[in-house]
Amino acid sequence: MTGPVVVDVEGTKLGDAERRRLLHPRVGMVILFRRNYESAEQLAALTAEIRALRSPPLLIAVDHEGGRVQRFREPPFTRIAPMVRLGALWNEDVLRACRTAVAVGYVIAAELRAHGIDLTFAPVLDLEWGRSSVIGDRALHRDPRVVALLAAQLTHGMALAGMGNCGKHFPGHGWPAADSHVAVPIDERPRAEIVAADAAPYRWLGIALAGVMPAHVIYPEVDDKPAGFSSRWIQGVLRRQLGFTGAVFTDDLSMAGAAVAGGIVARAQAALDAGCDFVLACNSPAGADEVLAGIRWRRTAAFEQRLARIVPRGTASTMGELLRDATYLAARDEVVAWSEAASPG
Repeated sequence: MTGPVVVDVEGTKLGDAERRRLLHPRVGMVILFRRNYESAEQLAALTAEIRALRSPPLLIAVDHEGGRVQRFREPPFTRIAPMVRLGALWNEDVLRACRTAVAVGYVIAAELRAHGIDLTFAPVLDLEWGRSSVIGDRALHRDPRVVALLAAQLTHGMALAGMGNCGKHFPGHGWPAADSHVAVPIDERPRAEIVAADAAPYRWLGIALAGVMPAHVIYPEVDDKPAGFSSRWIQGVLRRQLGFTGAVFTDDLSMAGAAVAGGIVARAQAALDAGCDFVLACNSPAGADEVLAGIRWRRTAAFEQRLARIVPRGTASTMGELLRDATYLAARDEVVAWSEAASPG
Protein backbone atom coordinates (compact mmCIF):
# COMPACT_ATOMS: atom_id res chain seq x y z
CA MET A 1 0.00 0.00 0.00
CA THR A 2 1.28 3.45 -0.91
CA GLY A 3 1.68 5.91 1.94
CA PRO A 4 2.30 9.67 2.13
CA VAL A 5 6.01 9.79 3.01
CA VAL A 6 8.68 10.41 0.37
CA VAL A 7 12.15 9.31 1.48
CA ASP A 8 15.61 9.32 -0.07
CA VAL A 9 18.56 6.92 -0.11
CA GLU A 10 22.16 7.72 0.72
CA GLY A 11 24.23 6.19 -2.05
CA THR A 12 24.34 4.37 -5.36
CA LYS A 13 22.85 1.16 -3.99
CA LEU A 14 20.56 0.22 -1.12
CA GLY A 15 21.75 -0.68 2.34
CA ASP A 16 19.94 -3.05 4.69
CA ALA A 17 18.47 -0.24 6.79
CA GLU A 18 17.17 1.44 3.64
CA ARG A 19 15.52 -1.74 2.43
CA ARG A 20 13.73 -2.03 5.77
CA ARG A 21 12.66 1.61 5.62
CA LEU A 22 11.30 1.27 2.10
CA LEU A 23 9.12 -1.63 3.22
CA HIS A 24 7.32 0.59 5.74
CA PRO A 25 3.67 0.91 4.66
CA ARG A 26 3.70 4.70 5.07
CA VAL A 27 6.48 5.11 2.49
CA GLY A 28 4.94 6.00 -0.84
CA MET A 29 7.82 7.24 -2.94
CA VAL A 30 11.59 7.51 -3.17
CA ILE A 31 13.33 10.69 -4.33
CA LEU A 32 16.78 10.43 -5.89
CA PHE A 33 19.56 13.03 -5.87
CA ARG A 34 22.83 13.62 -7.67
CA ARG A 35 24.63 11.48 -5.09
CA ASN A 36 22.60 8.46 -6.22
CA TYR A 37 24.02 8.58 -9.75
CA GLU A 38 27.25 6.96 -10.87
CA SER A 39 26.31 5.71 -14.34
CA ALA A 40 23.25 4.91 -16.39
CA GLU A 41 23.67 1.21 -15.70
CA GLN A 42 24.04 1.77 -11.95
CA LEU A 43 20.97 4.05 -11.88
CA ALA A 44 18.85 1.49 -13.70
CA ALA A 45 20.01 -1.21 -11.28
CA LEU A 46 19.18 1.00 -8.27
CA THR A 47 15.68 1.81 -9.47
CA ALA A 48 15.08 -1.85 -10.35
CA GLU A 49 16.11 -2.86 -6.83
CA ILE A 50 13.74 -0.28 -5.33
CA ARG A 51 10.88 -1.45 -7.52
CA ALA A 52 11.44 -5.10 -6.66
CA LEU A 53 10.90 -4.48 -2.93
CA ARG A 54 7.14 -4.04 -3.10
CA SER A 55 4.08 -4.77 -5.21
CA PRO A 56 2.83 -2.46 -6.55
CA PRO A 57 6.31 -0.94 -6.73
CA LEU A 58 7.22 2.27 -4.98
CA LEU A 59 7.16 5.33 -7.19
CA ILE A 60 10.53 6.98 -7.83
CA ALA A 61 10.95 10.73 -8.34
CA VAL A 62 13.72 13.26 -8.93
CA ASP A 63 14.27 17.00 -9.37
CA HIS A 64 15.24 17.11 -13.04
CA GLU A 65 14.26 20.48 -14.50
CA GLY A 66 17.24 21.33 -16.67
CA GLY A 67 19.93 23.92 -16.05
CA ARG A 68 21.23 24.01 -12.46
CA VAL A 69 18.67 21.49 -11.29
CA GLN A 70 19.33 18.47 -13.48
CA ARG A 71 20.46 15.54 -11.35
CA PHE A 72 21.71 13.33 -14.20
CA ARG A 73 23.72 15.12 -16.87
CA GLU A 74 26.15 12.62 -18.35
CA PRO A 75 25.27 10.62 -21.50
CA PRO A 76 22.92 9.01 -22.27
CA PHE A 77 21.06 11.84 -20.53
CA THR A 78 20.66 14.96 -22.65
CA ARG A 79 21.87 18.19 -21.06
CA ILE A 80 18.98 20.64 -20.84
CA ALA A 81 19.50 24.41 -20.85
CA PRO A 82 17.99 26.53 -18.05
CA MET A 83 14.26 27.12 -18.48
CA VAL A 84 14.68 30.88 -18.71
CA ARG A 85 16.18 30.20 -22.14
CA LEU A 86 12.80 28.90 -23.29
CA GLY A 87 11.34 32.22 -22.24
CA ALA A 88 14.02 34.02 -24.20
CA LEU A 89 13.18 31.91 -27.25
CA TRP A 90 9.50 32.83 -26.76
CA ASN A 91 10.45 36.49 -27.00
CA GLU A 92 12.02 35.79 -30.41
CA ASP A 93 9.68 33.14 -31.86
CA VAL A 94 6.55 32.07 -29.99
CA LEU A 95 5.76 28.99 -32.06
CA ARG A 96 9.34 27.76 -32.08
CA ALA A 97 9.43 28.10 -28.29
CA CYS A 98 6.25 26.03 -27.98
CA ARG A 99 7.62 23.33 -30.25
CA THR A 100 10.93 23.24 -28.36
CA ALA A 101 9.16 23.08 -25.01
CA VAL A 102 7.25 19.96 -26.10
CA ALA A 103 10.52 18.36 -27.18
CA VAL A 104 12.21 19.28 -23.89
CA GLY A 105 9.39 17.78 -21.82
CA TYR A 106 9.39 14.63 -23.90
CA VAL A 107 13.15 14.10 -23.75
CA ILE A 108 13.31 14.68 -19.99
CA ALA A 109 10.47 12.25 -19.30
CA ALA A 110 11.47 9.59 -21.81
CA GLU A 111 15.07 9.44 -20.55
CA LEU A 112 14.01 9.32 -16.90
CA ARG A 113 11.43 6.61 -17.52
CA ALA A 114 14.02 4.58 -19.44
CA HIS A 115 16.02 4.47 -16.20
CA GLY A 116 13.13 3.52 -13.95
CA ILE A 117 12.09 6.99 -12.72
CA ASP A 118 8.39 7.81 -12.66
CA LEU A 119 8.15 11.54 -11.94
CA THR A 120 10.18 14.72 -12.05
CA PHE A 121 9.23 17.63 -9.82
CA ALA A 122 8.80 20.03 -12.72
CA PRO A 123 7.93 22.44 -14.27
CA VAL A 124 8.93 25.48 -12.24
CA LEU A 125 6.04 27.98 -12.40
CA ASP A 126 7.69 30.77 -10.40
CA LEU A 127 7.89 34.13 -12.14
CA GLU A 128 11.28 35.53 -13.14
CA TRP A 129 11.17 38.72 -11.09
CA GLY A 130 14.97 39.03 -11.01
CA ARG A 131 14.95 39.00 -7.19
CA SER A 132 15.42 35.37 -6.10
CA SER A 133 18.83 33.77 -6.56
CA VAL A 134 17.52 30.29 -5.77
CA ILE A 135 14.95 30.57 -8.57
CA GLY A 136 16.84 32.77 -11.02
CA ASP A 137 17.22 31.08 -14.41
CA ARG A 138 14.99 28.17 -13.34
CA ALA A 139 11.97 30.36 -14.08
CA LEU A 140 10.49 30.39 -17.56
CA HIS A 141 9.50 34.06 -17.80
CA ARG A 142 8.26 37.08 -15.85
CA ASP A 143 4.87 37.14 -17.61
CA PRO A 144 2.53 34.58 -15.97
CA ARG A 145 0.74 34.05 -19.29
CA VAL A 146 3.98 33.00 -20.97
CA VAL A 147 4.86 30.77 -18.00
CA ALA A 148 1.49 29.02 -18.27
CA LEU A 149 1.69 28.51 -22.02
CA LEU A 150 5.28 27.22 -22.00
CA ALA A 151 4.54 24.99 -19.01
CA ALA A 152 1.55 23.58 -20.88
CA GLN A 153 3.87 22.56 -23.71
CA LEU A 154 6.42 21.08 -21.31
CA THR A 155 3.76 19.01 -19.52
CA HIS A 156 2.36 17.91 -22.88
CA GLY A 157 5.78 16.60 -23.88
CA MET A 158 6.10 14.80 -20.57
CA ALA A 159 2.66 13.26 -21.04
CA LEU A 160 3.69 12.00 -24.50
CA ALA A 161 6.32 9.94 -22.67
CA GLY A 162 3.73 8.76 -20.13
CA MET A 163 4.89 10.94 -17.23
CA GLY A 164 2.90 13.23 -14.93
CA ASN A 165 4.21 16.51 -13.57
CA CYS A 166 4.47 18.68 -10.49
CA GLY A 167 4.31 22.46 -10.76
CA LYS A 168 6.27 24.41 -8.17
CA HIS A 169 6.57 26.46 -5.93
CA PHE A 170 2.98 27.50 -5.18
CA PRO A 171 1.89 30.29 -5.00
CA GLY A 172 5.29 31.65 -6.06
CA HIS A 173 8.91 31.76 -4.88
CA GLY A 174 10.22 34.31 -7.37
CA TRP A 175 9.62 37.53 -5.40
CA PRO A 176 11.38 37.10 -2.01
CA ALA A 177 15.17 37.23 -2.22
CA ALA A 178 15.87 34.72 0.57
CA ASP A 179 16.62 31.08 -0.25
CA SER A 180 14.24 28.72 1.58
CA HIS A 181 16.99 26.08 1.73
CA VAL A 182 18.83 28.21 4.30
CA ALA A 183 16.33 30.85 5.48
CA VAL A 184 12.62 31.61 5.82
CA PRO A 185 11.61 33.83 2.88
CA ILE A 186 8.79 36.31 3.45
CA ASP A 187 6.64 37.79 0.69
CA GLU A 188 4.70 40.76 2.10
CA ARG A 189 2.70 41.61 -1.02
CA PRO A 190 -1.12 41.65 -0.88
CA ARG A 191 -2.92 38.35 -1.45
CA ALA A 192 -4.75 39.69 -4.50
CA GLU A 193 -1.47 40.66 -6.18
CA ILE A 194 0.11 37.25 -5.55
CA VAL A 195 -2.95 35.33 -6.75
CA ALA A 196 -3.39 37.49 -9.84
CA ALA A 197 0.25 37.19 -10.94
CA ASP A 198 2.42 34.49 -9.35
CA ALA A 199 -0.38 31.94 -8.77
CA ALA A 200 -2.13 32.58 -12.09
CA PRO A 201 -0.35 29.77 -14.01
CA TYR A 202 -1.83 27.22 -11.59
CA ARG A 203 -5.33 28.39 -12.51
CA TRP A 204 -4.69 28.58 -16.23
CA LEU A 205 -3.06 25.14 -16.46
CA GLY A 206 -6.11 23.49 -14.88
CA ILE A 207 -6.24 19.70 -15.18
CA ALA A 208 -2.91 19.70 -17.04
CA LEU A 209 -1.25 19.87 -13.61
CA ALA A 210 -1.03 16.48 -11.92
CA GLY A 211 0.94 17.67 -8.89
CA VAL A 212 1.82 20.89 -7.08
CA MET A 213 4.60 21.68 -4.60
CA PRO A 214 4.00 24.67 -2.28
CA ALA A 215 6.81 27.02 -1.35
CA HIS A 216 8.48 27.21 2.06
CA VAL A 217 7.65 30.92 1.96
CA ILE A 218 5.52 32.94 4.40
CA TYR A 219 2.94 35.29 2.90
CA PRO A 220 1.84 37.24 6.00
CA GLU A 221 -1.09 38.91 4.25
CA VAL A 222 -2.64 35.40 4.06
CA ASP A 223 -1.11 33.32 6.88
CA ASP A 224 1.76 33.34 9.34
CA LYS A 225 2.74 29.84 8.19
CA PRO A 226 4.65 28.92 5.03
CA ALA A 227 2.33 27.92 2.19
CA GLY A 228 3.08 24.21 2.56
CA PHE A 229 1.73 24.26 6.13
CA SER A 230 -1.22 26.55 5.42
CA SER A 231 -4.73 25.26 4.83
CA ARG A 232 -5.61 28.79 3.70
CA TRP A 233 -3.25 28.41 0.76
CA ILE A 234 -3.69 24.69 0.02
CA GLN A 235 -7.40 24.22 0.70
CA GLY A 236 -8.64 27.78 0.33
CA VAL A 237 -6.71 29.14 -2.64
CA LEU A 238 -5.21 26.17 -4.49
CA ARG A 239 -8.10 23.73 -4.27
CA ARG A 240 -11.22 25.87 -3.86
CA GLN A 241 -10.34 29.13 -5.61
CA LEU A 242 -8.08 27.74 -8.37
CA GLY A 243 -9.76 24.34 -8.70
CA PHE A 244 -6.68 22.13 -8.42
CA THR A 245 -7.55 18.41 -8.14
CA GLY A 246 -4.15 16.69 -8.20
CA ALA A 247 -1.57 15.70 -5.58
CA VAL A 248 0.14 18.21 -3.28
CA PHE A 249 3.76 17.55 -2.24
CA THR A 250 5.72 19.40 0.40
CA ASP A 251 9.16 20.66 -0.48
CA ASP A 252 11.95 18.98 1.50
CA LEU A 253 11.04 19.20 5.19
CA SER A 254 14.73 19.42 6.14
CA MET A 255 15.00 22.88 4.55
CA ALA A 256 15.39 25.91 6.80
CA GLY A 257 12.19 27.38 5.43
CA ALA A 258 10.25 24.52 7.03
CA ALA A 259 11.77 24.92 10.50
CA VAL A 260 9.08 27.34 11.67
CA ALA A 261 6.68 24.38 11.88
CA GLY A 262 8.76 22.66 14.61
CA GLY A 263 10.61 19.34 14.60
CA ILE A 264 10.54 16.97 11.67
CA VAL A 265 7.44 15.06 12.83
CA ALA A 266 5.61 18.29 13.64
CA ARG A 267 6.47 19.62 10.17
CA ALA A 268 5.16 16.51 8.46
CA GLN A 269 1.99 16.45 10.52
CA ALA A 270 1.34 20.16 9.96
CA ALA A 271 1.68 19.68 6.21
CA LEU A 272 -0.67 16.70 6.17
CA ASP A 273 -3.19 18.53 8.34
CA ALA A 274 -3.04 21.54 6.00
CA GLY A 275 -3.92 19.37 3.01
CA CYS A 276 -0.67 18.01 1.58
CA ASP A 277 -0.88 14.48 0.21
CA PHE A 278 2.85 13.69 0.32
CA VAL A 279 5.62 14.87 2.66
CA LEU A 280 9.30 14.81 1.69
CA ALA A 281 11.51 13.64 4.56
CA CYS A 282 14.97 13.85 2.98
CA ASN A 283 18.64 14.09 3.95
CA SER A 284 18.16 12.58 7.40
CA PRO A 285 17.54 8.81 7.69
CA ALA A 286 16.80 9.19 11.39
CA GLY A 287 14.38 11.99 10.65
CA ALA A 288 12.60 9.90 8.04
CA ASP A 289 12.20 7.10 10.57
CA GLU A 290 10.78 9.58 13.09
CA VAL A 291 8.23 10.75 10.55
CA LEU A 292 7.21 7.21 9.64
CA ALA A 293 6.71 6.34 13.29
CA GLY A 294 5.17 9.60 14.44
CA ILE A 295 2.63 10.92 11.92
CA ARG A 296 -1.11 10.39 12.07
CA TRP A 297 -2.52 9.60 8.64
CA ARG A 298 -5.56 7.89 7.17
CA ARG A 299 -5.91 6.68 3.60
CA THR A 300 -8.83 8.25 1.75
CA ALA A 301 -10.48 7.90 -1.65
CA ALA A 302 -9.25 11.41 -2.50
CA PHE A 303 -5.65 10.34 -1.80
CA GLU A 304 -6.04 7.36 -4.15
CA GLN A 305 -7.44 9.56 -6.92
CA ARG A 306 -4.62 12.07 -6.56
CA LEU A 307 -2.02 9.30 -6.49
CA ALA A 308 -3.42 7.97 -9.76
CA ARG A 309 -2.73 11.35 -11.38
CA ILE A 310 1.04 10.96 -10.90
CA VAL A 311 1.42 7.26 -11.74
CA PRO A 312 3.12 6.93 -15.15
CA ARG A 313 1.10 5.72 -18.13
CA GLY A 314 2.11 2.90 -20.42
CA THR A 315 5.27 0.86 -20.61
CA ALA A 316 8.52 2.78 -20.57
CA SER A 317 10.95 2.33 -23.45
CA THR A 318 14.49 1.26 -22.67
CA MET A 319 17.31 3.60 -23.61
CA GLY A 320 18.27 1.21 -26.38
CA GLU A 321 14.74 1.38 -27.78
CA LEU A 322 14.74 5.17 -27.58
CA LEU A 323 17.96 5.34 -29.54
CA ARG A 324 16.19 3.49 -32.37
CA ASP A 325 13.02 5.57 -32.14
CA ALA A 326 12.57 8.35 -34.70
CA THR A 327 10.35 10.44 -32.42
CA TYR A 328 12.85 10.47 -29.58
CA LEU A 329 15.81 11.13 -31.89
CA ALA A 330 14.05 14.08 -33.52
CA ALA A 331 13.12 15.53 -30.13
CA ARG A 332 16.64 15.03 -28.77
CA ASP A 333 18.19 16.73 -31.82
CA GLU A 334 15.91 19.71 -31.33
CA VAL A 335 16.72 19.94 -27.61
CA VAL A 336 20.46 19.66 -28.23
CA ALA A 337 20.37 22.37 -30.90
CA TRP A 338 18.37 24.69 -28.61
CA SER A 339 20.55 23.99 -25.54
CA GLU A 340 23.75 24.64 -27.47
CA ALA A 341 22.34 27.86 -28.94
CA ALA A 342 21.13 28.94 -25.50
CA SER A 343 24.49 28.37 -23.79
CA PRO A 344 26.49 31.55 -23.07
CA GLY A 345 29.43 31.94 -25.38
